Amino acid sequence: MASRTFDFSDSTEETAKKPATAAGKEAYEYEIYRQDSEQADAEHPILILEDAAKTLVHHVSGRFYRCEDRMSFEYGRSSDQLYAAIKGIDARFLPLLCWLADNHTDVRLSGHIVGEGYNVYKIRAVDAAGLRRLTSEDGFLQNVILRLLESKPEEAKEEEDPLELTSAAEDLRMSDVTGMENFLKVAGKTLPENVQEWAKRNLMMARSNSISADERRHAMRSLAMMLNIHWQGTYFPSIDPVKARQILDENLYGMDYVKQRIIETIIQINRTHTLPAYGLLLCGPAGVGKSQIAYAVAKILQLPWTALDMSTISDAEALTGSPRVYSNAKPGRIMEAFSAAASSNLVFIINELDKAEAGSSGMSPADALLTLLDNLGFTDNYVECTIPTAGVYPIATANDKERISDPLMTRFAVIDIRDYTPDEKKVIFQRFSLPKVLKRMQLSEEECIITDLGAEEVVSIYADQPGVRDLEQAAEHLAAHALYRIETEGIASVTYHEKDVRELLQR
Repeated sequence: MASRTFDFSDSTEETAKKPATAAGKEAYEYEIYRQDSEQADAEHPILILEDAAKTLVHHVSGRFYRCEDRMSFEYGRSSDQLYAAIKGIDARFLPLLCWLADNHTDVRLSGHIVGEGYNVYKIRAVDAAGLRRLTSEDGFLQNVILRLLESKPEEAKEEEDPLELTSAAEDLRMSDVTGMENFLKVAGKTLPENVQEWAKRNLMMARSNSISADERRHAMRSLAMMLNIHWQGTYFPSIDPVKARQILDENLYGMDYVKQRIIETIIQINRTHTLPAYGLLLCGPAGVGKSQIAYAVAKILQLPWTALDMSTISDAEALTGSPRVYSNAKPGRIMEAFSAAASSNLVFIINELDKAEAGSSGMSPADALLTLLDNLGFTDNYVECTIPTAGVYPIATANDKERISDPLMTRFAVIDIRDYTPDEKKVIFQRFSLPKVLKRMQLSEEECIITDLGAEEVVSIYADQPGVRDLEQAAEHLAAHALYRIETEGIASVTYHEKDVRELLQR
């Protein structure tokens, strides 16, 4: 059916009435409009019902019905059924509405009257009475709607008819083959093209009786992981540099050079609306806040993050997965990270990149990261499908960059982070470490007071230790001691002077 952009302001456009459907209900040909809004509301509806008589209310329960290229919505009490013709449908949601109609699913619509139409922006799965929400069915439905909203509308293809959908089973769960098949029918277009073809093959394997139980189990596990990922585009909206700087200042003291480099990255994203070609490699002594910087960047980008500790990995297969030919095969940690983050766009934090040691094969597991860092796609040996990585922003941390191979170094923009000066450590202890610990212990600032000279003594005691982790541990020790005295001695407050700090921390 030919498609065109639907003009929401055109409330006077007439649609030709079609013959009655097989069920005796009048239906109308509808428009397919295309929009790329990631939010459904009255101005960006999922569908539009004809409502010239203004009989529809904010919430209305019923079912969708379709016949050939026509569709309507049945609502009202069983003794007084009413039928609303569908005036327009967001192209992304056409397969879903057809699926709901074929399965006679009871739904509750939420919408507003706009002109002579009722603009629907929410669909919930409910019981036959239209009163109670069905937990598992509605969970599946909301997951599908979210994926469809995140997707971009495709151009009209004459050779494809989105209405040619077979009726699916009533089971709406994503935990079994039927649920996965349902998902692919109604939201398969939200997957990258190569993943769509891969999913069809694995669905056939999961249903096949001609292969071993292990092979079917592997196919099911792979499908569950891939369908759990929200496959997003590579367009990144602009980020406010002022707010980005505020986030950095709230989480990090000093480090003006580091913050400047990150703001430069933000401005680059605002100009190109894509991620930079290179990730960040943060090099510096332990405890200076490298991981904290990575988490702050993820917050600025408004992306989920996942962390990988390279110091615990000695075999490249732990990252790339094992082939399915083995009964105990499993995906690698990179693929598991994508599934856990449930997004193809994420900040991938690689901790201790310099600590990765070569295993028995002689290959450093860190080298397995090369394809992930090249933004050319990553293939897990277990999943056996190349996944796009253009939306992945890698941030690695290391203490000694000399231990990182040249191929890896060339794929990062390196930021060297020096240790803090004694004066900076004193400020961090007073403004960040101590308040953080007091809040965690539910102590007020008046209950545990550390004088200025006392703070200097804390810094002096740990002068030989890099970073500020020891300062937070010292704050924990002092606060715990103050809490003990308050509870056992019945006093209101404890003050620690230079001598008190020295005696307590150097016992």
